[in-house]
Amino acid sequence: MVTRRVGLLVGRERSFPEALMAEVARRDVGVEVVYANFNAPRATDKLEYEVIVDRISHEVPCYQPFLKVAKLRGARTINDPFFRIADDKFFDVALADALSVSVPKTVLLPSKDYESSISAESLQHNMGLVDWEAIERDLGFPMYIKPHWGGGWTGVTRVASMQELHTAYDNSGRYTMIVQEEIRWVQYVRCIVIGRRDVLPALWDPRLSHFDRYRHAHESMPPLGAELEARVVHDALKLTRALGYDMNTVEFAIADGIPYAIDFMNSAPDFDITSLGESHFRWTVEKMADLVIDAAKTPRASRPRWNELTSIV
Repeated sequence: MVTRRVGLLVGRERSFPEALMAEVARRDVGVEVVYANFNAPRATDKLEYEVIVDRISHEVPCYQPFLKVAKLRGARTINDPFFRIADDKFFDVALADALSVSVPKTVLLPSKDYESSISAESLQHNMGLVDWEAIERDLGFPMYIKPHWGGGWTGVTRVASMQELHTAYDNSGRYTMIVQEEIRWVQYVRCIVIGRRDVLPALWDPRLSHFDRYRHAHESMPPLGAELEARVVHDALKLTRALGYDMNTVEFAIADGIPYAIDFMNSAPDFDITSLGESHFRWTVEKMADLVIDAAKTPRASRPRWNELTSIV
């Protein structure tokens, strides 16, 4: 039997990659999962892997061109680098709206500061003054100001007044920022989505410490009913398929029975056992094993094109 290889690009995480290696090896189906080698690769090198699972290029950008070349060479890349580096929060909100998924009202701000090489004349024809009063009328306080790119709640500030909004904006430097209305939720759900087919919806409380958000969310909010659970699963799949992701997490804030998509561009979700807990971790490892085995045996799976995004359901 020919052994097909799956290469893992990872950072410091160990519980998930080692569990994935063990699970695929246990199944004994002619697929091997290993840590991928990255040693100043040549653009013309023959690829060693049928599949590459990317868990680190969002933090270590030098992997990104390697992943694009790997896809060119016929490897299945999880997640697809061409989709991952193209999305951002403002685009994703517009995409969700086009797909009829509820989202918070969102406004894109001009950067507060620019590189010294960019003169005022370079901005004068297109960059008007921000109408802060109109933003307040439309979104209302409190609202959130956050980086247009990024994740993990880094740089996110809840502001309850115009003064707080201006202070947060003035401190944003060269970052591109967005502002969003606050959804006053009674339930918060995080869906783990694997392979654009399997979804694990779970109550998740962002107010708790990192290691308690899954474990103790049920203590602070009511359970999901069957109809609401079906809705978040449907919307999570719709968004993940449109984004071209194979592994993702989608977060919904639920208010008045409506799930609002809050965060759904997570190309390297936290799969550590200490975060997920034993049962969620086991589910994730098993579904990721299904995914990489299927991908290794059919590495040239099709991908949606950009002009197909809004037709994916």
